[in-house]
Amino acid sequence: MQRRAAAIYVAFFLVVGAASFSLIATASAPQLSFENPDHSLSEGESITVDGEEYLVQDISAETEEGELTRSGTLNTTNESARYAIEWANDSTVTYDGTDWTVSTDNESETFTLTEEIDRAAILQNDSDVENETTTVDGQEYVVERASGNESRELIPVDEYFPAPETREYAVGDEIENVENETVTVASVTTDAATLEYFAPETTEIAVSDEANVTVGSTTYFAHFPDNSTMVLTQEFETYDQYEEEVAMQTTMTNGLWGVSILSGLSAFFLLGLAYLPSRY
Repeated sequence: MQRRAAAIYVAFFLVVGAASFSLIATASAPQLSFENPDHSLSEGESITVDGEEYLVQDISAETEEGELTRSGTLNTTNESARYAIEWANDSTVTYDGTDWTVSTDNESETFTLTEEIDRAAILQNDSDVENETTTVDGQEYVVERASGNESRELIPVDEYFPAPETREYAVGDEIENVENETVTVASVTTDAATLEYFAPETTEIAVSDEANVTVGSTTYFAHFPDNSTMVLTQEFETYDQYEEEVAMQTTMTNGLWGVSILSGLSAFFLLGLAYLPSRY
């Protein structure tokens, strides 16, 4: 009788465990879908938000350590974005292939570029003079090399080196080929001269799967149902409901696993007890 009763209970627990496991195996995961998304886009398609056009630049899917991650990129182009360049007072800038010293005049709203003379290069290229200047009684000179019995001649630097070129610009003037652009002098202060130009500017927006993204002044929930579609929607409550269903299924699955494992252990324990030798 003991073994018969044990066999009945073992069979009962095995049936319960198998039933729990079959429920786990056949249960389907909740699916995230939106009935009326604001936008369902493919690569190359665009939307208009706040009067600006946003293009789906790319949609990608990557698998890392067995986990699939989808993402995408939106971009928008401002055809007339303002760019500003500042030339600080007393700084050195390179323009038109030459180094210049910047001097600003706030009162007249002008600034002056003064060419920087490369004295070291000029001296090295002139075999008739020393490579370094010398100072005598506070005056700087270029030293001419001695020839034969002739003594060295001292040439004042202002006489030897060429006078630097100067260029003056006022607010409103245009300057060509500054960083490959034609710029306009926008303002001049004691601190700096500000140059500006207008050109297209592209802004990129990274879009992650199952995350919020702000496009213009509008916040959307982004979802990639497959490897080629980007869904933008404001049905946030649908995603909240989906998360609740996922959490509920996780709890149920964990419970069923517990039933399966406990049933199997119980059946094994009862089977062992049934075959223990009797003391009587």
